[in-house]
Amino acid sequence: MSRRILITGLGVVSPFGVGVDALWEGLLAGESRLRRIERFDPAGFRCRLAGEVRDYAAKDHVPKSYRKAVKVMARDIELAVGAAKAAVEHAGILTKGVLPEGSSDAPTYAPSRVGCHIGAGLIAAETDELTGALATARGADGRFDLRAWGESGVNNLQPLWLLKYLPNMLACHVTIIHDAQGPSNTITCAEASGGLSIGESMRVIERGDADLCFSGGAESKINFMGLLRMDLAGRLARTEDEPDGAKIVRPFDRAAPGGVLGEAGAIVMLEAADTAQRRSAKGYAELVGFGAGQSPWSDDASVRAEGLIGAIESALEDAGVRAEEIDAIVPHGSGIREVDAEEAAALRRVFGARLRDVPLVTVTPNVGDAMAGGGGLAACVGAMCLARQALPARLHAGAAPEDLQAGAAGQRDARLRHVLVCTNALGGQNAALVLRAV
Repeated sequence: MSRRILITGLGVVSPFGVGVDALWEGLLAGESRLRRIERFDPAGFRCRLAGEVRDYAAKDHVPKSYRKAVKVMARDIELAVGAAKAAVEHAGILTKGVLPEGSSDAPTYAPSRVGCHIGAGLIAAETDELTGALATARGADGRFDLRAWGESGVNNLQPLWLLKYLPNMLACHVTIIHDAQGPSNTITCAEASGGLSIGESMRVIERGDADLCFSGGAESKINFMGLLRMDLAGRLARTEDEPDGAKIVRPFDRAAPGGVLGEAGAIVMLEAADTAQRRSAKGYAELVGFGAGQSPWSDDASVRAEGLIGAIESALEDAGVRAEEIDAIVPHGSGIREVDAEEAAALRRVFGARLRDVPLVTVTPNVGDAMAGGGGLAACVGAMCLARQALPARLHAGAAPEDLQAGAAGQRDARLRHVLVCTNALGGQNAALVLRAV
């Protein structure tokens, strides 16, 4: 029989700050943090809004002896290490990363029993760092020369440059800081990365290869390269000088202008129930089901929905739960018409006419599309809904379909037993999780 798995800690670095409580209070209040980008001047872009994490520095969230390593952390890594520390503290777990240096206290779990699976994206190089080296590779005409770049320009990148931008470095730093020596992996499947990573950790614990896992994802595309890529992919709204992103991001609205990027790190601590109970940890929710699926490319949203349908149905079967038992859904809800049409088609297929009675918990109008960080963030929100037996306020400045509870609504108490967390992704990957109240 598979081991039961509890979510005992929730770690979030979001536009609302550090900690899941800051995120939850912002969602309850119906607050949006989609504002004009401050990290750089976005005037040359059609989308000038984003959900930025402001006033955050990774050096404040790593041991003093590890602060030099922050120099080789891209923004994505910084978000991951902050979320991991917040998750450990939220779970009341002791690791090497939170114990005072020189402490004689033992960690809660033996390092070999702690795994780590963190979803990541394609990390963009920092503009100043890259262009500083590119400027040294000019030909006789003063223009960039590829041969000069290969012969000498590339050598003007800092020696450890590449270590900042490898996707597996998110999990690498987290495992080093917290001395997690168990199974570790990195999944890079765009928005589905976080959910797929949580599913990977679930399987590792179920088969007895670890008792505790860091799991979730982190990503920031709020940079020149990330913003340009997503704009060229047709995923961003044309915001011009609109200051309020909540007016732009309208999940499942057939007239929505597009999405807005966010950034986040979100880590859940997954813990085997038998070992968690030995330390009297109750948990915020139980992870009972996981499913994954791949969507075929098609101009028809109902065909593209096949991957998410498969993921949700697999998660329900894994949990031993019928669709009728799902009390709320935390969807991707990107605000991108084509992406939302695919997700809505999948939900309609799985839930049928009952879908109109199932509340959706949409967070993209509050924090933006955090890409690889989104799945972990959604899992944290789903767990909080179950733990608090409440649904946060829902922002929506447009018109949602009549059969989807995605329109504007205030916070309210709710009797919740099972919550579905699901997401589709740019590359056709899909992930679904079923959480149960404890």
